Amino acid sequence: MSIWERLSAATRELSLGGQLSSLLGFEPARDQPKRYAEADNEVPFTLGVIVLSAKMAKADGTVASYEVKAFKEAFKVSPAEMKQVAPLFNSAKRDAANFEDDAERLVTIFRGNRKLLEDVLDGLFHIAKADEEVGRQEERFLSEVAKRFGFTTSEFDSIKAGHIDSAKRNPYDVLGVKPSISDEELDRHYRKRLEDDDAEQLVARGVPKEFAIIAQEKRAALREAYDTIMKKRSD
Repeated sequence: MSIWERLSAATRELSLGGQLSSLLGFEPARDQPKRYAEADNEVPFTLGVIVLSAKMAKADGTVASYEVKAFKEAFKVSPAEMKQVAPLFNSAKRDAANFEDDAERLVTIFRGNRKLLEDVLDGLFHIAKADEEVGRQEERFLSEVAKRFGFTTSEFDSIKAGHIDSAKRNPYDVLGVKPSISDEELDRHYRKRLEDDDAEQLVARGVPKEFAIIAQEKRAALREAYDTIMKKRSD
């Protein structure tokens, strides 16, 4: 069963006219997390990306066709499956209010899993750069989400660096290291980052396989940054 079918089944009984807390797995009466299948983060992860991307698009003005197209293409949503996703997206995009609460709920659901929260940010950045660059309003929105996730400014800048034009980004920022790092430490750090962002690792921590592009883009940016640094050091 695809994540979109599972998502449809999980939300079939929810009232889309209610608060978005219900969409992110919260009992409105108790404001406590529902019990998803143990260690199963796929449904709340997908809901989180849908809800936050819709609110990000609204915060940037109107939901442009390229943003919807980017979501469909990036996450392999067929026309039939989009019918299951659209009601959630449309419900979330009505306004950008309370996105901070939605972000904090994800932290609770994921029990503070920073790598999984970083995966959510990477998914949102992918949609934000659908028009080839991340707009000022979108970056401000993502910065606030990152803050609610518990990331520092420097950590957010490192995540962002992997999504801007390769000609403009600082390779050290992409890898999250200082220029003073030794070759040996850099190599060790780089290999650990590749391992952490392997597609199998993403799936293991709860990112649906339909979101594989997150791993592909992250690893490509890491490789390019590492190669750029090593080339400069060998010149």
